Amino acid sequence: TGSLLAAMATAGVFRLGGTVVGTHAFRLYEGELGLRYRFDDLAQTGDLDIVSLERLSLVLDDQADPPVEQVLADFAFEPVPTLDPGPAWRWRQSKSAALVEFLTPAFGEEGLRPLAALGVSAQALHHLNYLIAEPIPAAVLYRSGVLVQIPRPERFAIHKLIVAARREARDRVKAEKDRRQARFPIVALLEDRPDDLQDAYQDAMSRGPRWQERIATTLRLMPDVAAQLG
Repeated sequence: TGSLLAAMATAGVFRLGGTVVGTHAFRLYEGELGLRYRFDDLAQTGDLDIVSLERLSLVLDDQADPPVEQVLADFAFEPVPTLDPGPAWRWRQSKSAALVEFLTPAFGEEGLRPLAALGVSAQALHHLNYLIAEPIPAAVLYRSGVLVQIPRPERFAIHKLIVAARREARDRVKAEKDRRQARFPIVALLEDRPDDLQDAYQDAMSRGPRWQERIATTLRLMPDVAAQLG
């Protein structure tokens, strides 16, 4: 994963707005928040999720070089077939079954959107615009270091509460992982950055009843966290 992230950084993926999310972002909060995870908390995965804004990609007069498809091909990733025409949004590595997925915020219907600057498509999902607002830099510990960007930890944590509710009905194992990945930064932020956490929480709660319902659904399974968030 480190070598793949390094190649993507060289190609300009993160300079052009790409933000690492999911478990790989979660792992990088150890340094950001001064946490030490237990080994079993670090759900080891080779899967890599990158979010970028479709609108940003359209206005940038710049492109990844070499193209993202070439970077992925160099690491033996092949596009996962879909029924949709156009560039792929998901690649699978033939030797390990690891996945790389490109995502983008949905403004309206979810579906596939082009990321012109990266030369790929992305799956548009709701709530991602909230997640990647004002991302922060992070260094991946690989060789001399790889500079990427990740979501702000308070937004990552609240977003995980929402994602856990969406997954609960269809994949309880992943929903439980989402709750664990929400709990650790929340506990750390309540101690060190409570104002940042409350701002992110109130921002999410102000976005309408569906957001409120999903957050409440997850917090009912985390009563200790719910009590501290108020």
